Amino acid sequence: MHNATSKPEGLRERKRRLTFQRIAEAGLKSFLAKGYEETTIDEIAAAAGISRRTFFYYFKSKDQILLAHQRGYMDALRMSIMENASAGRPIEVVHQATLGLVARLEAKAPQLLETARLLRQSETLHARSRGNSLQLEQIAYQALCELFPTRDQDGLRLVSMIAVSPLRLSVDKWLQENGRLPLIEYLEDALRKWRTEI
Repeated sequence: MHNATSKPEGLRERKRRLTFQRIAEAGLKSFLAKGYEETTIDEIAAAAGISRRTFFYYFKSKDQILLAHQRGYMDALRMSIMENASAGRPIEVVHQATLGLVARLEAKAPQLLETARLLRQSETLHARSRGNSLQLEQIAYQALCELFPTRDQDGLRLVSMIAVSPLRLSVDKWLQENGRLPLIEYLEDALRKWRTEI
């Protein structure tokens, strides 16, 4: 999301962003089709229409492709928080943002489940993805500080820590039950329980 003082994206930056996205999409598609370990960097580069050297300009290793997809979801959460600025108190802003984000991701549910399985296949990737909870809190905190600059920052940090907990709980349960229900139903249930207990 660009603010009023952001410069428009130049041609070079746009080309880099699109190339990055193309490599990331080619990598994920290959991982889902063949498996993470079975997919080679050369195959990803060929599918993306780039050289091996260009691959390493954008990614240090193939595991960074999966981590890039995770960062994309973090960016989407931030954008959703900014879009829900008028929802009320900070905690309500985050809750509405998570509902909006999950609703938008519904079409990608099968891909999200498969990506989560891939992350579990590699102990290295699984370990690196465990920090997502802290990243969610940090993303929420930074966005809330931007939206509520006069609020106490410690208070906003506390809000960010507890406000993303229903999202974390619902995603964990959704993955444990292998997507038996739509993710939005798990989130709505988690939010109901959160309101009852808090």
